[in-house]
Amino acid sequence: MAASPYITTQFIAIDDTTRGLVVYEGSPISAAPLMPSMPAFNDTPTAHKFYTNITGLSTASNPHWHSCPRSVDEHMFITFSLNLAPCPQNLTCGGINGYKLSASMNNESFVLPSGRGMSMLEAFFNGASGVYTTDFPDKPPLEFDYTNQNLSLDQSLLFAPKSTKVKKLKFNSTVEIVLQNTALLGIENHPIHIHGMNFYVLAQGFGNYNATRDEAKFNLVNPQMRNTIAVPVGGWAVIRFKAKNPGIWLVHCHFDVHLPWGMAMAFEIENGPTPSTTLPPPPHDLPKF
Repeated sequence: MAASPYITTQFIAIDDTTRGLVVYEGSPISAAPLMPSMPAFNDTPTAHKFYTNITGLSTASNPHWHSCPRSVDEHMFITFSLNLAPCPQNLTCGGINGYKLSASMNNESFVLPSGRGMSMLEAFFNGASGVYTTDFPDKPPLEFDYTNQNLSLDQSLLFAPKSTKVKKLKFNSTVEIVLQNTALLGIENHPIHIHGMNFYVLAQGFGNYNATRDEAKFNLVNPQMRNTIAVPVGGWAVIRFKAKNPGIWLVHCHFDVHLPWGMAMAFEIENGPTPSTTLPPPPHDLPKF
């Protein structure tokens, strides 16, 4: 067996392959196996063909399968962008033209709360204000040609404000999200991870998402179920899930550097109607800030 990484980050090249050899007990010793011809590290067509052909095991014999919900309560359109942020006063922080690098979702650059002595989850349980706000936007502030690498950059999009915003969801509501990559400061494949729940991947494609054209591609019969989706480079993906896990759940890019830059948001899912669907209190030994 052989596997090589797929990566679309510009100016980074990886030429490495991991190999595994399966040796069956009692089999005769033979010559070393030949190394297969591997695709290039940035072979997007091959990676996309493999990734999008995966489907779920939606059979009656699969006890873990739940059918994809057909009706939707919340529609969101979330863009992902690399941005710039001013350097702290009197400091040199590199980046581009003296600005440090930042990142955002729907032009909001996420920062963890500080100064209130409690986490976002504690604030949710206690009903405390001032730790985060519930006004994360359902769509970007400006509609533009998201994946056009030759687009003149709008200054209002380059400098996303820092915030700690969440999207509030009712318990057991069905949420559909269009995840749209942008070409601001670079175009790449962003692996978007949602904590606390799995989601169905309905469709994926390149360019700008167009509902009139792309809804016909939705797989509502046996879509793959994941908790992380590698949104295609210069493209989009549509996911759908049931919000049935109460609490605060982070949504972020799984590139280590993009999360601290701010490519994140969170969902606040309300408590359900029963004790088993209600967030329990913090443990007595919960560490304090």
